[in-house]
Amino acid sequence: MTGPNRRTFLKTSSAAAAGLGLMSNAHARGNDVIKVGVVGCGGRGTGAADNICEAAGTTYNIKIHALGDIFEDHLKNCRESVKNSQNSKEKYDVADDRCFVGLDAYKKVIDCCDLVILATPPGFRPGHIEAVVKAGKHLFAEKPVAVDGTGIRRVIAAAEEAKAKKLSVVVGTQRRHQPGYLESMKRIHDGAIGEINGGQVYWNQGAIWANKRQPSWSDVEYQLRNWYHFVWLCGDHIVEQHVHNLDVANWAIGAHPVRAVGMGGRQTLAGPELGQSYDHFAVDYEYPNDVHLMSMCRQIPGCENNVSETIVGTKGRFQSGGYRFSGANKERVRVQDGNAYVHEHTHLLESIVAGQPLNELKQVAESTLTAIMGRMSAYTGQAVTWEQALESKLDTFPKSLDMKGSMAEPEFPRPGVTELI
Repeated sequence: MTGPNRRTFLKTSSAAAAGLGLMSNAHARGNDVIKVGVVGCGGRGTGAADNICEAAGTTYNIKIHALGDIFEDHLKNCRESVKNSQNSKEKYDVADDRCFVGLDAYKKVIDCCDLVILATPPGFRPGHIEAVVKAGKHLFAEKPVAVDGTGIRRVIAAAEEAKAKKLSVVVGTQRRHQPGYLESMKRIHDGAIGEINGGQVYWNQGAIWANKRQPSWSDVEYQLRNWYHFVWLCGDHIVEQHVHNLDVANWAIGAHPVRAVGMGGRQTLAGPELGQSYDHFAVDYEYPNDVHLMSMCRQIPGCENNVSETIVGTKGRFQSGGYRFSGANKERVRVQDGNAYVHEHTHLLESIVAGQPLNELKQVAESTLTAIMGRMSAYTGQAVTWEQALESKLDTFPKSLDMKGSMAEPEFPRPGVTELI
């Protein structure tokens, strides 16, 4: 639900609950300042701070209250950007003693804020999500929410705890908040293309960034500054990026896959800074009732780009580009999409103020695990079931982390050699 209808619903629900004396949320009446903290001050964290300020506008009383990052240069750049942005400069309230640097910065941000934005590399996310929920704070977490089955189990448990505590949790799968997708999914679920029997999803783009190692960097700093290319931090691009398209597929089908058979590799790129990352994946996902979805993602320069989803049914198909329906119900969804990165924060703030908690953790955990099982199959050359992925004992996060410490680069995954754990 989005736009005026959603706002009317939330305002009505809020007023009714307040009249019954049921509003326990500290910010239910919108008078108190919602103190927002950002953990992870790179490009996405800086963008999210700007997005939530734009979403708040003059309707919601928020302040960017604290910043935390492993690296001081990231924090300084973020602070300067937020302080001077047209959207956020009036909502900037970050004192020097609320700027935290280091591996424990997230704890200090959580302690002094009401709503926490998590935009660190995804490998940190399960532990950070657990900490935010345990502290009883509202949460915006970027996607994906984990990089392996061990992390997914932790996130699913945190989702249940957040539900019990009536916390609002929105996760950065912004298509779930985009008017065109919302209306399209409503029509799909109402039968516009009949019974779903397949589809294709793509995230094919050019090469992704990679940072050359600097002499002053330790092994740990090198991998952290080059996080996109190490599985313990990123999950590979099928997890970090393609999760958006896989989330749309799960949303449309109304289920998660039961089995995946995939392949992939590194076709054109080479160099130690690329860590374990593949530059292409292709996966056949099997859903209940023998529904099959073809998934492709690629990060290779000079190739055709395609970021889209197609859902096929017995009466037609849906194509995300232009929100087009073909077949028995040939039509096109025509809406003003606006900025979905802002919409997701609008819906989060609405839910907090209205005392109607949103909790997206479990659905995005399932979409993330969908991507993980595809990666597991491609890395090993084995078919992987949902249960195998969810119950996997693989735990990629280091047992201890020292910013000045040594860390061996993990082996490059090779199908037929890499074991399924």
